[in-house]
Amino acid sequence: MSRRGNCYDNASMESFFSHLKTEALYSYDIRTMDEVQRRIEEFIHFYNNNRPQRKLNKLTPVQYRRQFAA
Repeated sequence: MSRRGNCYDNASMESFFSHLKTEALYSYDIRTMDEVQRRIEEFIHFYNNNRPQRKLNKLTPVQYRRQFAA
């Protein structure tokens, strides 16, 4: 369990939210909550399936899974 007010206890989620805000929200002129929800859902799908990950040797998660399934 993370300590209150200590972002280092949950670094992976802090990193994800940073990417979410900078890549999916801040650079767009969002006017409605529906648009916010849609952008977040699209980003989560992109992040989990299509975004190259440094810890996966710059492969997407789908490419990484396929590498071991073959």
